[in-house]
Amino acid sequence: MENFRYLHVLALLLFTNLLRPTTVVSSFGNETDHLALLKFKESIVADPQGFLNSWNDSVHFCKWQGVTCGIRHQRVTALNLPHSNLHGTISPYIGNLSFLRTFYIPNNSLSGKIPQQVDRLFRLRHLNLSLNILEGGIPDNLSFCRELIIISFGSNRLTGKIPSEIGSLMKLVHLNLEKNNLTGGIPPSLGNLSSLAVLTLPWNNLVGTVPEVLGRLRSLSSFAIGVNDLSGMFPPSLFNISSMKDLSITGNKLKGSIPPGIGQNMPNLQKMLLGMNEFSTQIPASFSNASQLQELDVWGNHFVGQVPLSFGNLPNLRWLNFGYNNLGSNSSNDLIFMTPLTNCSNLEMLCLSDNNFGGVLPNSSNSGNDS
Repeated sequence: MENFRYLHVLALLLFTNLLRPTTVVSSFGNETDHLALLKFKESIVADPQGFLNSWNDSVHFCKWQGVTCGIRHQRVTALNLPHSNLHGTISPYIGNLSFLRTFYIPNNSLSGKIPQQVDRLFRLRHLNLSLNILEGGIPDNLSFCRELIIISFGSNRLTGKIPSEIGSLMKLVHLNLEKNNLTGGIPPSLGNLSSLAVLTLPWNNLVGTVPEVLGRLRSLSSFAIGVNDLSGMFPPSLFNISSMKDLSITGNKLKGSIPPGIGQNMPNLQKMLLGMNEFSTQIPASFSNASQLQELDVWGNHFVGQVPLSFGNLPNLRWLNFGYNNLGSNSSNDLIFMTPLTNCSNLEMLCLSDNNFGGVLPNSSNSGNDS
């Protein structure tokens, strides 16, 4: 009987000791998160709207404004402080929030560099630092954050090249780097991102050609590279992505032609902006098969031939810009496409300037709306 009691006590002690490391680690992790948040607050030099006033020891840090914790471990899983008018920098201690899944602080006035320590955030899925005044380069080591779904750094002052390592983030769905000072080319490695739906790179200083491999991105719905210094042949494969809704490449030096079957190839197309490039050949009549089309802008290219009558079959058409091309042939029937356009009751803007149109405006174009 005595031996049984001894064994029972010994087993109980062993079981208790087995539990202790879990408790110690959890407590340590909570304190690590607490300290990281305090360091983040220290790096904020101005908080005019008082969003961080709740960040004090009167309540648990999981109840601080903008902080979300997991129920099980009470570790920080999200930091959401958008539109908060915060001034300062991003503390490198952010890398100690090892359970962080969402880091969402757009539309503030945060400056300095993106901390290299973000590479420790192995669980990070959503990273949005847009609409700040961040400088320096995009960290190469973002590739360590294998769970990333969204990267949004738009409207900052970032410099340097787009890291080719981003092409290894196989879960990435959304990449927004617009309105920065990025240089170099578009990395061909981005063609590996089979889940990518949004690729937004306009208003930078990018050069070189558009990689042909981007045509592999069969889930792409939005592709924007306008206002850069890109040149060469635009990959025809990008005109064959059936999921595409928004294709915007305005303001480069890109060459090519619109495939005759564009409407069948891109049935979900809503916006196509090709202005200020070097595209040529005719404008396809098959655009009418893209029944959701709202905007078509081919201003400042080298398109020739007649404007198809079929544009009148697009009920959602709002914006149609054919200016500064070589359309028409100075003949009396150049403007007959205007008559079916009267069916487009949502049309707000029609530009035909600086082409080779002859003839007179049809009487039908003077009735209906003022487009």
